[in-house]
Amino acid sequence: MLSKYGHFSDDDFEFVITRPDTPAPWINYISNGRYTRLISNTGGGYSFWVTPKLSRLTRHRYNSMPVDRPGHYLYFRDRATGDYWSPTWQPCVSDLKSYECRHGLNYTRISGSRNGLDVSTLYFVAPDADCEIWRVTVKNTTKAKKAYDVFSYVELGLGNALNDLVNQPNDQHFNDVFMDRKTRILYSSKRYWNTFGSATVEQSNQDYDKFVFMTSSLPLQGFDGNKAEFIGRWRSEQNPECVEKGKCRNTEITAGDATLALQTRLELKPGETREFVVLFGVVPRDSYKRDAQQAAKKYLNVKNTDAAFKALVADWRDYVSCVQVKTPDADMNRMVNVWNQYQTSCTFRFSRDASYYHGGLLFGRGFRDSCQDTFGPLMTRPDWVRQRLLEMSTHQFQNGSVVHCYYPLSGGYARTGHSDTPLWFPMAVAMYIMETGDFSILKQVTPYEDGGKATMLQHLYGCLDYTLSNLTKRNLPKFGPGDWNDTLDYMGRKGRGESVWNAMCLCYVLRMTVRLAGKVGDKARAAKYSKAYDKVAAAINKLCWDGDWYIVGTNDLGERVGTKKSKECKVYLNTQTWAVMSGVADRKRALSAMASAREYCDTPKGPKILHPAFRTINPNIGLATRCVPGKKENGAVFNHPVSWAVLAEAMLGHGDQAYDYYRKALPMNPVVDIDRYEMEPYVYSEYVTSPDHPTFGQASHAWLTGSSTWMLRDCTDWILGVRPDYDGLIIDPCVPRKWKKFSIRRKFRGKVYDVHVRNPKGVSKGVKEIRVDGELLKGNMIPVGAVTPAKKGAKPVVVKVDVLLG
Repeated sequence: MLSKYGHFSDDDFEFVITRPDTPAPWINYISNGRYTRLISNTGGGYSFWVTPKLSRLTRHRYNSMPVDRPGHYLYFRDRATGDYWSPTWQPCVSDLKSYECRHGLNYTRISGSRNGLDVSTLYFVAPDADCEIWRVTVKNTTKAKKAYDVFSYVELGLGNALNDLVNQPNDQHFNDVFMDRKTRILYSSKRYWNTFGSATVEQSNQDYDKFVFMTSSLPLQGFDGNKAEFIGRWRSEQNPECVEKGKCRNTEITAGDATLALQTRLELKPGETREFVVLFGVVPRDSYKRDAQQAAKKYLNVKNTDAAFKALVADWRDYVSCVQVKTPDADMNRMVNVWNQYQTSCTFRFSRDASYYHGGLLFGRGFRDSCQDTFGPLMTRPDWVRQRLLEMSTHQFQNGSVVHCYYPLSGGYARTGHSDTPLWFPMAVAMYIMETGDFSILKQVTPYEDGGKATMLQHLYGCLDYTLSNLTKRNLPKFGPGDWNDTLDYMGRKGRGESVWNAMCLCYVLRMTVRLAGKVGDKARAAKYSKAYDKVAAAINKLCWDGDWYIVGTNDLGERVGTKKSKECKVYLNTQTWAVMSGVADRKRALSAMASAREYCDTPKGPKILHPAFRTINPNIGLATRCVPGKKENGAVFNHPVSWAVLAEAMLGHGDQAYDYYRKALPMNPVVDIDRYEMEPYVYSEYVTSPDHPTFGQASHAWLTGSSTWMLRDCTDWILGVRPDYDGLIIDPCVPRKWKKFSIRRKFRGKVYDVHVRNPKGVSKGVKEIRVDGELLKGNMIPVGAVTPAKKGAKPVVVKVDVLLG
């Protein structure tokens, strides 16, 4: 299926792209947590420091044609013939004798060859310096001596990316580029930095607090800091005038469109292989020369670069080793063992802020998104999650409400009033404690956004209390400007619309918190939230059941949406799945609701978010009715809700159906038409177009999607059935009946649990026997206390768990 454009490496740790003209840019992220670059298979992409909105480094040209311009490029010019080309194919788009891109975990290697020269460039970010390393290997495969001009090039867009986009003609007046001829480092900064959160005519009065720099280990021949001079008039990155003529103009600027371009010299004997390094990085303004020179001294040395890369590979191998599965499904194995874990690390770090679809200008760090994004790294790096949860608690207000998103560096935030946003925080905290047994986090004191302080437990309670204070007289949550579904944004603007999904989410979180309150001895809270659960669940079942499924809710006019009488959006997937997940539906209604979802919503690509799609604009529902049928929230196969369908079916014991939904959603699914699908086949996309649109099967919004974390936990926790709880590790698989055995090796609270499951009778669900290190276990929970710190250098204890289904 993937042979047309690429395939996974034999060990699954790389995706190998074998031709450059992929249906869309297929990208990767390389980052040390501060400096980040998005890198495509043809050298495109952009970089930023911490935040892509306020500290952008290189420019991303939205809607560019050709697509994926500009990028971070190398040009090789044969000094004898004048022929020039780029090993990344773009931007020159020359005919290449060979091409290959290998996207790995936090690195990318792109190779190309032309006219007797092989070039392979390894891209990654230094761990201890905020710089991007281009580690280049070249080989002269001819019998003649060769001499080349080598040009390295990036187009800058320093500071506020939104200001660069909407006010670039004025913004360019503050750019500086200059060469330090002693150290051969080319620098750039900006004398103006707008740190306002949105487009405004108000002026800042500050310098950009960073410098960027570029340097190379090859002998310097020239440089350029002016894009117009390097590219030339009426030209593009495809045919820069300086490259074509073989000579940079050595331009330094105090105004203009800034670039960093170096011209270096490379000579090769017949058959000779040489290596060199290019660095592009960012350093603090007040120590820019010292820090840039230190980075150059260390990382222009190939031995140091190779040592850093070796450590990077080892670190990411260790990261994914915490969860490893072996099932009869090879695609599931490679997804869970490598790429799903890697993707969730990216969603954790970048939220919905920096991708080719989230342009880094709007969202910042989404509160609800970031809560869910913790679920993936939680199994591997719980320390990351703890720190993130403490950070997020500071974006709550004293009344219990929370921001919808916030912006690192500026301290700004957006407060929208979405009805669901506060609920994800107590869910994330409870998940963290289930994973780690670390109840001490609840005693941590952090500030509110609007002054004052509270313990994490009080923050958690505040989210629930705020939501409970915003119920209607019918004991259902007010819809507000949207729930999880942002496009149902005019159901409840006047305060009368009711969200059934949010009522179910509230019940889900109440049930988790009742147990948590009990664990910390807070009987009063446990009783309060138990009573609240019963009240809201009763309202849902009394008012929102339509005979075979649960409705979407009511709008401000009191109109019911998602009923049998509805001509559009008759069945809504989310209220069927969460009826099961929250325990609101009894067994009979749960089975009916999920059967209705399968009957009306399922497609060859997975279940649609709703059916039928809206075809009439309804201002009393909102943006969903303005989306074209079959895309986005208007009837697409939206992978986030699909992940909840997987979970719900597994909770019901429907192993074949849960697996069917999971299998359809896999990005490397063999039935995918890759030219129609378009997106990267190694990470989840936000949605796939449904049969309601002519482009059925086309995916969009890859990488930064909540579906990645939920799909990972669907597989490990619910299909394979090894999931954490407050008191230990539950073993409760729900698998396809045809599976006869599988295993999962999972790190949990300082030990490694090596779980082997046999299914001789071909059942989907039902644990007959569990033996832990040979001892018969009573029940299906392995009791595990809090983490006991291991001695330095000691190997973790491996616990063998044998499970028999039947």
